[in-house]
Amino acid sequence: MRFASMKSSWTRRAAPLLLLALGACSSLRQAPLEAPAAAAVPASEYRIGPGDNINIMVWHNPEVSMTVPVRPDGMITTPLVEDLEASGKTSTQLARDIEKKLAKYLQEPMVTVIVTGFVGIYSEQIRVIGQAARPQALPYRRDMSLMDVLIAVGGVTEFAAGNRASIIRTIDGKPHKLAVRLSDLIREGDISANLPMRPGDVLVIPESFF
Repeated sequence: MRFASMKSSWTRRAAPLLLLALGACSSLRQAPLEAPAAAAVPASEYRIGPGDNINIMVWHNPEVSMTVPVRPDGMITTPLVEDLEASGKTSTQLARDIEKKLAKYLQEPMVTVIVTGFVGIYSEQIRVIGQAARPQALPYRRDMSLMDVLIAVGGVTEFAAGNRASIIRTIDGKPHKLAVRLSDLIREGDISANLPMRPGDVLVIPESFF
């Protein structure tokens, strides 16, 4: 009798805990899975590319300060500095490299580089092909969105199948096709169709089938 009484007492104490545990398991099973958070758009410093114009200012040395273009091979030539690689560098990196070269001739040169006529390196350009009003390659800019690209190319033609457009994006060295809804964005003002762009994206706008 004593054993039965102890068993009954334990059952009464444990029952609420068992019910609570079962309820927790049930809520876990029924809770919807959350979608993974969208990957943050990586910050990107502007990198100089062929076709950019470089304004080089050397403090207290106007005779070696000048504006030069970045050649198709990515190099620049300035007084006292010949064939220096510029493509792929930030303006700060290029300024430090020029200072090192000029240090052979000038005492503690201080260089500032300002980039104008932005083109950017080819691998990071945004390319728009197909039924855009002005298909072209655009320099990637930080926080650039699909809407920014459409404004730059003048929108789409009347023959465009906007909601069948796609972005070809390289992820981990492999191309991926992402569907986009240009018609919803342009005609309906659906901001949810506005996507962040990434360096090297290719926007493909197909022709509509009538």
